[in-house]
Amino acid sequence: MIEGHGDDLYRYENIKMNFSSNIYAGTDLTALEDYLCTRMDVVRSYPEPSAASLEQMIACECGISPDKVLVTSGAVDAIYLIAQVYRYEGTCRIMQPTFREYEDACRVFGYQEREDGALCWLCNPNNPTGNVMATDEVLALAERHRLLIVDQSYEDYTMAPLLQPADVVSRDDLILLHSMTKRYAVPGLRLGYIIASAKVISCLREQYRPWAINALSLEAGKWLVQRGETAIPDLSSYLAETQRLRAMLNGIEGIEAQQTQTNFFLCTIRQATAAELKEYLAHEHGILIRDASNFTGLKPHHFRIATQSPAENDALVTAICLFLNKQQ
Repeated sequence: MIEGHGDDLYRYENIKMNFSSNIYAGTDLTALEDYLCTRMDVVRSYPEPSAASLEQMIACECGISPDKVLVTSGAVDAIYLIAQVYRYEGTCRIMQPTFREYEDACRVFGYQEREDGALCWLCNPNNPTGNVMATDEVLALAERHRLLIVDQSYEDYTMAPLLQPADVVSRDDLILLHSMTKRYAVPGLRLGYIIASAKVISCLREQYRPWAINALSLEAGKWLVQRGETAIPDLSSYLAETQRLRAMLNGIEGIEAQQTQTNFFLCTIRQATAAELKEYLAHEHGILIRDASNFTGLKPHHFRIATQSPAENDALVTAICLFLNKQQ
């Protein structure tokens, strides 16, 4: 696990506005909390060894059979499982810059990175850039590798077309990763799932540990899937606010906010480092951003922003202007 992961709120006191986490912050989880309070009895017994009931619900929602779904303890758990199961392949390719855990998992299991690696890891939509690769390009990429793992954790944070379960389940060279953490804005529950062919899922399941999903997370997952509501009630307006924030940041001399198709995007600052800006914003304004310098391929001047409310976005822009004025 890398140091400097996003949403390091625990490192700071008195943070009022958190731009460092990509997860939508406006979700009302009261109904879920109330439901879980009525199900605390489940902690007295072991949960299902393989989360089969939740897999059945996800499969029904996706229009596929349950033998093509594997529920995991978050998408990161799935990443390490895949790296473990296919370690005999020996080589990998990682589409950088991207989520660091692909690189870390491959290092743990002894892979060598190569352009023609057997396994290829693609985050789509990509973290930290917010870019989305077109589906025809994704399928073309699959043709060049033994196995393409497509992490679609941010699929509910974009309106761009993405691969669907039907595109994957008949092939043995494609795996889709999904994050219930992102979809429902419940990062503390650690829920994700893999969609792939029955053959691939069988290989993964053989080496997956039992009781990976605790009883409360399982109850929460089933309740959330049954309700069918994602975290963001109005994605179109949220993404429009993202573009408004980008435009305001690009209007500041010394700041460049890059294009995005999601709710988050990369920025660069010229007159200081991202670490210096982060510390100033945290201590002087109670605002937390993501220092992106530890993403492979990025530099000390890169930082990542995830859109918040219009008032909070305005406050961020004002605070960055104050910081830059101090640098002159």
